[in-house]
Amino acid sequence: MDFFAKIAWMIPLLPLAAFLVLMTLGRGFRRAGVWIGSIGALGAFLLSLLVLSERLKPHAVDYSYHFNWISIGEYTLRIGFEITNLTALMLVVVTLVGLLVNVYSAGYMASDERVTVFYGYVSLFTFSMLGLVLSDNLLSFYLFWELVGVCSFLLVGFWYARPAARAAAKKAFIVTRIGDAGLLIAILLLFWYMPDHALDFTMIQSIFGGQGGIMTDGITTLMALLLFLGAVGKSGQFPLHVWLPDAMEGPTPISALIHAATMVAAGVFLIARTFSIFEASPAAMETVAYVGAFTAIFAAAIALAQNDLKRILAYSTISQLGYMMLALGLGAMTGAIFHLFTHAFFKALLFLAAGSVIHAVHTQDIREMGGIGSRMRVTAWTFAMGALALAGIPPLSGFWSKDAILTAALEHNPVLFAVGLATAFFTALYMTRLFVHVFMGKLGMKTKEAKESPLVMTIPLIVLAVLAVIAGFVELPWNGWLSGWLSDEVIEPHSSMVVMILSIAAGLFGILAGWLLYGKGMAGNHPLGSRMPRLVRLAERKFYIDELYEAVIVKSLRGLSACLAAIDTYVIGGAVKLAGAAASAAGKLGLRLQNGQVQTYGVAAVLGVVAIALVVIGRRMLS
Repeated sequence: MDFFAKIAWMIPLLPLAAFLVLMTLGRGFRRAGVWIGSIGALGAFLLSLLVLSERLKPHAVDYSYHFNWISIGEYTLRIGFEITNLTALMLVVVTLVGLLVNVYSAGYMASDERVTVFYGYVSLFTFSMLGLVLSDNLLSFYLFWELVGVCSFLLVGFWYARPAARAAAKKAFIVTRIGDAGLLIAILLLFWYMPDHALDFTMIQSIFGGQGGIMTDGITTLMALLLFLGAVGKSGQFPLHVWLPDAMEGPTPISALIHAATMVAAGVFLIARTFSIFEASPAAMETVAYVGAFTAIFAAAIALAQNDLKRILAYSTISQLGYMMLALGLGAMTGAIFHLFTHAFFKALLFLAAGSVIHAVHTQDIREMGGIGSRMRVTAWTFAMGALALAGIPPLSGFWSKDAILTAALEHNPVLFAVGLATAFFTALYMTRLFVHVFMGKLGMKTKEAKESPLVMTIPLIVLAVLAVIAGFVELPWNGWLSGWLSDEVIEPHSSMVVMILSIAAGLFGILAGWLLYGKGMAGNHPLGSRMPRLVRLAERKFYIDELYEAVIVKSLRGLSACLAAIDTYVIGGAVKLAGAAASAAGKLGLRLQNGQVQTYGVAAVLGVVAIALVVIGRRMLS
């Protein structure tokens, strides 16, 4: 019954094996590198499908396996893996997107000399995320969590010869460390307060879900907020969102992988896995909801004023992750996972389609594009499917998952519902602007020679476009299959007709407004700039958050670092050098005394006797 669940540990080992082989081969085996990386991804996906097929059977029982890793006195640390409906779903999402990214990269990265290294890093990235998904306790989860961060550093900075790529990689690594510190402290608190120092998710669910009163409300809230800090860092939520747009300096296939199925999804998955802790703290739940709602509309406003194709999509990811956090904060865990599921497909589609455009025109500035739809029809149509799904237009998948979140918001907090609805309007508006600038109108200077990408790049686009259309059917308002499958205990409200009408209206009005504003005036024209120049300027500059961090935090830390460096060099280093100089001087003096001349030794002996005599006489006189 659970045969494939028992061998699920093999799923992450397949991309790990591909990584080890690719790193052994090195740069010289470019074609072999593509095949090895893709075969590892394909094997992991097929095995994940088999695991999921077992979970779809009636009355499937969760499976876990662990073994003793370290024993210290009476405490034994165990690690292992766990297969639940949630982990099985995430396995398929991660491996499917990873497989399509591998296939797509065969065309996109074909001319790169380090393509073998690239596939090795992608395989390691996939292994890290799969290990995180399968982890049955917070300790192993944290180890894979950190490995995901290392992989993002390697891939964002893959083109390390570019200063911008190096800076973006360091920024991503450092900013996410802030959240990681919060997660680590939360794990230490759980280790201290949990019975038998247990860190496995099953025990956490049992303790906090049972409301046993083992911990005070303050400690529970502190744990939840620290866990949320970890999620804020990884999932690019305000105020730790600044690394995510800069991560666009990496290759576009990596942007798709990070934004769709790996790094940014890890934060949402963390809260879902520890959801019982958050449910035990109303204050933490409210914090998650409000931070998510603010991030959603904040990032959507910034996206509206950006001109870089990939950065617009990056801010859309931040905004959609805000939707997921909003759902989690409202207690609609299934709604958050549902949106994570659909978002993985249409966001991967949008990034890969954007990569197809960039591959053809060699620019990311949408003001330099235009009319590409007539030259790249497959890319244009598939991008349109992804854009409509992101805008929440029925019957595409994004509509159903966004509708589930808005329904929960209306049930719990009308203010947050209004914010979510406004975000939906802005999302449709900036995606219309993006599509019009890139694919419609007259051909731009850099788009006249554009031609459709090869099949190896367009086939993944078609597959993802189909998924962007149909993925939402797993959770329809009148047939909540996904919510029932994920948890028999969670009963969430179905969509109301009012929510559906308002949601559709927000999306359609956003598209209409986008067409009226941008449909007639093409590249380089920003109609809102003439009407609201200060607001548009603020959004273009990302509300000066990066500049604020640079002035307040970065420069302060640089000044502190310079001060500490001076202390290290002149005080500590000076003391060490002084001691060395004194020892050297004493040694030189000793060399002069031992010169082989008898008269020198005689003088030294006489001086020594005189000195001793003076000391003895002085002591007697004093006494």
